Amino acid sequence: MSRRIGLLFGSFNPVHIGHLILAEHFATRTDLAEVWLVVTPHNPFKATADLRPEAERLRLVELAIAGNPRLRAEDIEFGLPRPSYTIATLDALRQRHPTHDFVLLMGSDNLPGLPRWQEAPRLLAEVDIYVYPRPGTELPDLTTFPRVQVIAAPLLDISATYIRESLRASRSIRYLVPAAVEAELLK
Repeated sequence: MSRRIGLLFGSFNPVHIGHLILAEHFATRTDLAEVWLVVTPHNPFKATADLRPEAERLRLVELAIAGNPRLRAEDIEFGLPRPSYTIATLDALRQRHPTHDFVLLMGSDNLPGLPRWQEAPRLLAEVDIYVYPRPGTELPDLTTFPRVQVIAAPLLDISATYIRESLRASRSIRYLVPAAVEAELLK
């Protein structure tokens, strides 16, 4: 029997409660059995200058989701060529987990750029995509994205950049990240 698994990709630099609220929402309010937080070593659309080491980011995700059986930290991209492309990750996950049906989870701000992704036509033909609306972002014409389903989800205006800036300025990050992640970041 196939299990539907949601894939929430991110640098998670660091993981914060906004990520966790989204993951939990999709894991408990959709048809997904689980949500995997796929830690991306290098997003091809982002600079790597301010990036914590990948193993550290993975560890922080593991700390953040400890005890939640519906969420999982996934490091499959660590062993793939870089930069990481979603289609290659999906191929690797399908090979490793042939009984799973994977669903991409993304913000509406990423959807307009999707046709420029590596092997976009294949990706759009093969994978269901659950999109959560982001404030200030208009959805494109969804008739060009037949496998996209818009799912309302609670969103918090928290960014990893804000957390990193707060850390550099020795400002509190309490409640922005889980307590275990905060303790680790403040070491």
